[in-house]
Amino acid sequence: MSMLHYTRRDFLKAIGSGAITFGMPASLFAGQKNRPNVIFIAVDDLRPQLGCYGHKQMISPNIDRLASDGVTFLRSYCQVPVCGASRASLLTGVRPTKDRFLSYDTWAEKDLPGALSVAEHFRNNGYHTISNGKIFHHRADCRDSWSEDAWHPKGNWRNYMLDKNRKLNRQKPKMAGPAYESADVPDNAYFDGRVADKGISDLRRLKDEDKPFFLALGFLKPHLPFNAPKKYWDMYEPHEIDLADNPFRPKGAPDAALHNWGELRAYHGIPPKGPLPEELARKLVHGYYACVSYTDAQIGRVLDELDRLELRDNTAVILWGDHGWNLGEHGLWCKHCNFETSLHSPLIVTAPGIEGGRKSNALTEYLDIYPSLCELCDLPLPGHLQGRSFVPLLKAPNLSWKKAVFSRYFRGDSVKTDQYRYTEWRRKDGEIYARMLYDHNVDLVENVNISELPRSEELVNKLSNMLQGLRE
Repeated sequence: MSMLHYTRRDFLKAIGSGAITFGMPASLFAGQKNRPNVIFIAVDDLRPQLGCYGHKQMISPNIDRLASDGVTFLRSYCQVPVCGASRASLLTGVRPTKDRFLSYDTWAEKDLPGALSVAEHFRNNGYHTISNGKIFHHRADCRDSWSEDAWHPKGNWRNYMLDKNRKLNRQKPKMAGPAYESADVPDNAYFDGRVADKGISDLRRLKDEDKPFFLALGFLKPHLPFNAPKKYWDMYEPHEIDLADNPFRPKGAPDAALHNWGELRAYHGIPPKGPLPEELARKLVHGYYACVSYTDAQIGRVLDELDRLELRDNTAVILWGDHGWNLGEHGLWCKHCNFETSLHSPLIVTAPGIEGGRKSNALTEYLDIYPSLCELCDLPLPGHLQGRSFVPLLKAPNLSWKKAVFSRYFRGDSVKTDQYRYTEWRRKDGEIYARMLYDHNVDLVENVNISELPRSEELVNKLSNMLQGLRE
């Protein structure tokens, strides 16, 4: 235990927290199958635009089925609207700061040396832990989290199937290829079908292990490019695809709040500047929908196998998207901003003994996932955690809960209360150079920034003070 103790002391020093509570040695838990298993499902770029969130145009029957078995958190928020940083924060249970967890390329173990991830904590406490697909942004990050080497399908993650697209990539090496693809291929021709295959294979062998398991499944879609088998595109009529109702800059929004959606513009066929033509915008939304339905089908296959193996009654299942995604709202695409569309992200949890089909309006944030899983599985809480277990909400979804949740993106700090979202951007010397405030009671889609109205001054000061702890 000496090396474990040493790395955890480094970790605590890095985040400036107090003593940590360690789990008991794994050998003491060998053979204890009474603890719940965990299936930990991450979906890249997933908006809460699902049937269980009230969006009837999206075809997501399997995620909706999961929601019918558990609790859907209607107001859950990521810490950072970019994949690498969001995952590092969630998996370590630690908030981002101005110097930590900033970009898509984040390594948790580099930004937070000695980090004790949720998976490593479960492993230390007797769980067999497996990573399939995209969990950490970098597969080699926090290697001690896993009982087996982290697994990912072989090949380029953009995973084009059509020859013309591969030829295009060779002709324009700096271009990412088309932003969407609809190949008439089986599900496991694309990566996420293979992630589901691997997860199903793992379940079959884990069933007979003498210890509980923590099986992480990271699905890439609906991340760009919007590549999915043709049958999922065919689920939707193109002319019925809705475009954003507010494809315009919010009134009074500062320049700091907006961006040029460079992630999408890197793909072939996307104009280098300006808005998208309506036909192209509709095609991209269609592709996003197809990818969600494709991933939904893969999740369904895993859940079906869980039922077939009779493991459901002793398995907690958690599904989360690493952040939201813009589909033309405010003239934006991708994430990388402090609007509701980038920060609001889905969270669905089922667990043994939890009544299904319920929804919670309580404010929750992704920092809460780590301590919640620990409580569900009766593991000690590491002392470094900065979230709050939402297990009480699984039992009573309408409890009075957090007054606010917090997010940030580079120099923009954001607080979401029951009624408002407030964001401010500060220079290195601490001076505020931009801010925005939206009243979600009357403007949930954030079309009118009211931060500069005289009547908002007192409220802005109050919300700004709530952000004080994020300015480290």
